[in-house]
Amino acid sequence: MAICEVCGNDYWMSFEVHTVGGNVHVFDSMECAAHRLAPICEHCRCRVLGHGVEVDGRFFCCGHCARSSGLSLGIEIRDAVGAHPG
Repeated sequence: MAICEVCGNDYWMSFEVHTVGGNVHVFDSMECAAHRLAPICEHCRCRVLGHGVEVDGRFFCCGHCARSSGLSLGIEIRDAVGAHPG
C-alpha cells in the first residue's frame, strides 16, 4: 500500500505517475492526480483535463479562454478547424 500525496489516504490500489522531468507521484485516485498535476487555465482558473491550448507558454482550457486572455497570439486560437461533422 502507498499513501496518496494529496489526501493522505493509505490505499491498496494507489498508483504512481512518473513525469518526464523524473518526478514520481503517488495517488489514490485520478481526482487527486488531476488536483496535483493538471495545469490551471489562466483565464477561468479551471483545471485543464483535456487537451487544452497553449499560447506563449501559458495554458488555457479552450480557445475561448485563450482569445479572452489579451495575448496577441490568443486571438488566433480556435478549438476546432474544418467543417462540422454532418
